[in-house]
Amino acid sequence: MDCRPDCGACCTAPSITSPIPGMPNGKPANTPCVQLDAQQRCKIFGSPLRPKVCAGLQPSREMCQDTRQQAMTWLLELEALTAP
Repeated sequence: MDCRPDCGACCTAPSITSPIPGMPNGKPANTPCVQLDAQQRCKIFGSPLRPKVCAGLQPSREMCQDTRQQAMTWLLELEALTAP
C-alpha cells in the first residue's frame, strides 16, 4: 500500500521518544513532526537521520483506512492502548 497524499497521520498521531532532526527530545502524540512538508510528506524519508520507529511503520489498510481522520483515530487509539 502507498501513502495517501496529504495525510501525515502516522507522523502526527504517535509519540516518538527518539530524537528527530529539529525535535531532539522526540515528539508527543497528536503533534505533527517538524519534518512534515506542506504536502504532509516526510522530508527525511529514506535518510539515516529518520528514527528507526518511523522507518518501521509501514502503511497498511488497517492503519490507513479510507481517510486521514480514520487513520488518526486508529493511531491515537493504539497510542493510548500502548502508553506506559
